[in-house]
Parts: sequence; C-alpha cells; structure tokens
Amino acid sequence: MFNCIIMGAAGRDFHDFQTFFIDHPEFHVCAFTATQIPFIAQRSYPQALAGDAYDADIPIYEEEELPRLIAELKIDFVFFAYSDLPHVEVMHRAAIVQSCGAGFVLLGPLQTTLQSSRKVVAITATRTGAGKSPLTQWLASALTRAGVPVVTMRHPMPYGDLAAQAVQRFAELEDLDHHKCTIEEREEYEPYVRRGLVIYAGVDYRAVLRAAEAEAEIILWDGGNNDFAFIAPDLNIVVSDALRAGHGLDYYPGETNFRAADILVINKVADASPEDIERILALKALLNPGAKLVLSDLEVTVEDPDSMRGKRVLIVEDGPTVTHGGMAYGAGWVAAQKYGVGDIIDPRPFAVGGIREVFARNRHLERVLPAMGYSQHQCRELKATIEASEADLVLNASPANIATLLELALPVTQVNYRFVPRQGPDMLAAVMGLLAD
Repeated sequence: MFNCIIMGAAGRDFHDFQTFFIDHPEFHVCAFTATQIPFIAQRSYPQALAGDAYDADIPIYEEEELPRLIAELKIDFVFFAYSDLPHVEVMHRAAIVQSCGAGFVLLGPLQTTLQSSRKVVAITATRTGAGKSPLTQWLASALTRAGVPVVTMRHPMPYGDLAAQAVQRFAELEDLDHHKCTIEEREEYEPYVRRGLVIYAGVDYRAVLRAAEAEAEIILWDGGNNDFAFIAPDLNIVVSDALRAGHGLDYYPGETNFRAADILVINKVADASPEDIERILALKALLNPGAKLVLSDLEVTVEDPDSMRGKRVLIVEDGPTVTHGGMAYGAGWVAAQKYGVGDIIDPRPFAVGGIREVFARNRHLERVLPAMGYSQHQCRELKATIEASEADLVLNASPANIATLLELALPVTQVNYRFVPRQGPDMLAAVMGLLAD
C-alpha cells in the first residue's frame, strides 16, 4: 500500500478521491491539503463518503504544512488536484514534494472522467473569469426554448457540510438557502435559477450524474477554475479570454483544455486589441488547428443607467475572477466606464479584517472590491467594508444578490452580463446535432 496526500481546493481533489482512489485502494489517502479557498482546512473529508477502506474522517490541512506531513505520514505520492495555476507554480509544488522524497502525480481524464448515458457538452476555459458560465447559461436557455430537456452540472463548490452536499440540485432560490450557499456558490448557481434553469453540483459526482441523467437528454458541464470536465464530453467547447491572450499556453490545466477543444470560443473581443486576438489565433494554429472558431462578447447592462451618471460609486466584482483569476477588474468596471459614473472609490482604505488580507494577497486590485463571502464572518466584513465607503451607489457585478444577502444600507445597482456570439459556426446547431447521432 502506498501512502498518499491529495493537494486540492475543495473541488477536483474530492472528485479524484471518489473516482480514482476509491477504485484503487492500494493508494491510501492519509490527508488532503487545501489552498485558494478560505476555511477549507477547518474541516475533514467525511468517512461516510470515503468508503469501507477508511475507518475515520480524512483530515484536511493547509498546503503550507505539506513538507511536515510528507515526513510524519511517510508519504510515497502526492497527487496534485486543483487548477487555475501557472505552469511554473505547479512545478514549484512538484519541487517541494520531490525535495521531501515523495513522487508528484497528475491524474488525467482517463483516470477521473465519468461516462454518461446522455449526451454531454463540456464548456470549460483557459482561465477563471473567461465567460464560460454565461456561455453555458446562453446555451441552456436556447436548448430549453427548443424543447430539449437539459440540465447543467457545475464544477464543485462544496464549502459547507461535505456529507450533506454529496448531491445538490438548484431549481428555486429557496434551494440556495436550503444548502446554506456562500456568496461564491450563489455567484455560480443563482444566475441559472433566475433563468428558470436547473443546475446540479456536489461532492459525489457519480450520484450527481445519475440524478442529472434522470431529467435530461443533454447535460452541460460548466467547468470552474479552468479545470477539465468530470464527465466525458461528446462536444468540448473551450472559452479563451481575449483580455488574457497568452494564458491559453501558460496555465494548468487551461492549456489542456485549449488543446482538447472541438470549438474554441474567443470571448470579450470587443474590449480586446487586434494584437491580443491575433495572439490567440496564433496559439490555436500552433496547438489546435482543427478546432472550430467562434468569436463572442459579454454584453454588460444595468437596469437604470441614468442612476449611475456622475455618482460616486463602489464597484463590487465577482470574487474568483479578480482574485485567483488574476483580473484587475470585471463587468462592474466595464459598466462604470460605459455609463459614465462620476468617481470610482478605492475600497482599500475601508477594508476590514479578512477583506484587508484579500487586498494584501492580491496587489493587482485597486479600485474594485471582490465579493468575498466564504463564511458568515467574512460576509459581515464585506458588509462593513462596503458601508464604510459611504458610496452614493454600490455597483454590484457579482452574480449574487449582495444587496439582499448582506442587507446593505446603501443603494445598489445590479450589473448584468450575457453571452453574445459574434462570428463562427452555430453552437446551438452543433449541440442539437448530437441528439441525431
């Protein structure tokens, strides 16, 4: 038996355990390590989900403890199981592991993807915040209008009770409350629910897949954190962000997705320079010349543009996009420029507690506030930061309704964005064609 650690961030790590490690008991998981997502290391992986080979919960530690754990637990292999990391950072972690004497392992699709009895379309990306979820929502809505039973499965975000979150189905706003969703979870699930769409997530994706198959002819995979799909796709659509043109080659596993795309979507073309678009086209010619090409945009709107003009505003952006996604701004900043606000407030002087620490870790952020709410305490810190700004208006580009969630005293205008195809083949027709096969 080989002693193992899985390095993760509450997503791919748990899926790899459920698919590979339960099927290969000769690899015994002694611990998980966690990063990227706050508060994960305060939990453990429940024995109820771990199977008969485990007689207790599996502990989760901070990734910084990895060298100590390798020595004390006599670890043979460390399996890397999270995403949205530069290639060089992946190999830095490999060097840490190997310097401690253990092997460093990356599992691939053959070891971890599940097979479905339904047609599956995977929508993945080269980076977090590329626009993959708006594309998935656009496609799910179009299929629904065409009368095709469709559900979406989301890359996992199990930030609460893991055993209780084994299978999650979201079809009503009340489901978000029932599952005690964080702001980050609501950012992903709420846009589907508000469109009348069904979205699944969880921890045990075999069980999630069985539930999704029971009510759909087509399953859409909305892949978070530029990870590759958990379900083997019949069609692989990959979104590349024109504002981060080189990232198709520089990030793990974004390059994996870029190379595997059947359809490559270059998104946000209206805001990108011709040079950046040409750079992605050159990467496509080098890495995946056979993929079909679609050009698209995210159309940013607000309900009452006149209410913003000349105002002193605080911009709240989608959290993952501007933190580990590396973007300096998001749709809120775009809306502020588009509709002519008076002044954009720097939120950093008003940041409290953990929100101040978020800015310390993300030096590229200046005049936007990430919607961080991984715990009730962090939600209170976010609320205090927003209200201390005394803004005339809060411009909320988080897909979660923070005005209601945080009970904000300041006026809030919601920023919306939707996927708009510009050039290239009809993706809806390509997906509908799967049903004829």
